[in-house]
Amino acid sequence: MNDRLRIALAQIDAHLGDLQGNAARIRAARAEAARLGADLVVTPEFSIAGYPPEDLVLRPAFCTAAEAAIQALAAETADGGPGLVVGGPWIEGGRRYNALHVLDGGKVIARRAKHELPNYGVFDEKRVFDAGPAPGPVAFRGFRLGLMICEDWWFPAVSETLAETGADILISLNGSPFEIGKAGRRVDLAVPRVVETGLPFVFLNQVGGQDELVFDGASFVLNPDRSLAVQMPGFREGVVVTAWTREDGVLVCAPQPLAPVMDEPEQAWRAMMLGLADYVAKNRFPGVLLGLSGGIDSAVTAAVAVDALGADRVRAVMLPSPYTSEESLRDAAACAALLGIRLDTMPIDPGMQALDAMLLPTLGGPPQGLAAENIQARLRGLTLMALSNATGWMLLTTGNKSEMSTGYATLYGDMCGGFSVLKDLYKTQVSALARWRNAVRPDGALGPGGPVMPERVILKPPSAELRPGQADQDSLPPYPVLDAILEAMVEREESVAALVAAGHDRATVERVRRLLDGAEYKRRQAPPGVKLTARAFGRDRRYPITNGYDETR
Repeated sequence: MNDRLRIALAQIDAHLGDLQGNAARIRAARAEAARLGADLVVTPEFSIAGYPPEDLVLRPAFCTAAEAAIQALAAETADGGPGLVVGGPWIEGGRRYNALHVLDGGKVIARRAKHELPNYGVFDEKRVFDAGPAPGPVAFRGFRLGLMICEDWWFPAVSETLAETGADILISLNGSPFEIGKAGRRVDLAVPRVVETGLPFVFLNQVGGQDELVFDGASFVLNPDRSLAVQMPGFREGVVVTAWTREDGVLVCAPQPLAPVMDEPEQAWRAMMLGLADYVAKNRFPGVLLGLSGGIDSAVTAAVAVDALGADRVRAVMLPSPYTSEESLRDAAACAALLGIRLDTMPIDPGMQALDAMLLPTLGGPPQGLAAENIQARLRGLTLMALSNATGWMLLTTGNKSEMSTGYATLYGDMCGGFSVLKDLYKTQVSALARWRNAVRPDGALGPGGPVMPERVILKPPSAELRPGQADQDSLPPYPVLDAILEAMVEREESVAALVAAGHDRATVERVRRLLDGAEYKRRQAPPGVKLTARAFGRDRRYPITNGYDETR
């Protein structure tokens, strides 16, 4: 019986569908692990293909190519270096599995299929995968590895089966998406698995952005006494070698310095940085552009973009109308100067006049009211999309979750764009993050230290400036009130009656309920954006557009 084992945890950023690129990442991680003296390298869930594969895994050619990439990596383990645990598809007996593949000695020595398939929130694995049997341990160089995949460890059955069939250690390969505060919950959930089995537990998570999802890494190791032996950083790739010794018949991991715990503002900001950076890089955009209005939403979006991409890959455009204040012009210019980005100014007055003339014969006069306001927003969207098409730079939208909840946004106007950084943040959260970023430059940020926007941008009353003297509170309840109601309705599905009982004004609650339900058609047409909460629009919260139920009646 061997008493020592060195396991490398490869917290990598897989690019979904890039099989050869992912194989190269795994190969590089193995080379680094070999240099550090590892016996085994563990990679995240579906690491050869990227996660989540969604319907891509239904294409036989894709699964065949993934198997070929796995076999090529297996052949390389004949060099006597570390073994590999790689995640990827497995087709067997007409069934399609989300599987892990253990590679050693030049071949695939074992495979295990995911037993618990998640089918909630962003996950719909039962559509594309078959559930595998409860896995048994894998024999590897004198040890019995209790290998499992993500959802398998969220419930006790798989861990208990592995322990009862002789596993020395529990190792979970994960594609666990980020949510604010989730890293601590993962550790809390792992503790019962250790208590129930008496075995140490390894949580290995991928890192990187994939469409709306961000994977934060934050891999960790718990010893049999439930102590935290290893904590890898969040939002960063890395290879860490863990040293294991058998003590009184039980494997124990030598403790390492722990990565610091981030507070929630830094978690959110780092998630937005990583989500945007990977979306731009993996979709091969040279840079991003956005409308910079002088308001807080566009200022925060610009700051995240500069932190993620660098100032030379962010371009801002100010699109004033006759209702744009001098203060907004000055604030937009000040934001651009603080961030070091290019700012162009393109007044939309000529476009407004042209549309008035075009519509005059049909309407008998210039557009009025909401139609006139939306023309301004759509002229801005049209102009920004023209710049995006001409340059190849992706347009960022700048709306927040409060606006998307209530429909306080213009289809084909300020909703134009390829990606939304603030999509899962309420307005009050945006304000809090603006204050935080003005005081803190997060680790890994490419933007400047010090303030990234004038204090006045944070403090002034929000306004779309589409008519004289307009303020958001003309159309919406004050944001602290609105966001408290929205958070209860969206995040926790609380009823009108419950909110009224909690002290909110009934008329306000009923109005917000109607706005929330009525804006579903707009949300369905919104661009993707970074998921930060457990109830992000589009992936987690899915409501019908045509819906006859009215809770306010």
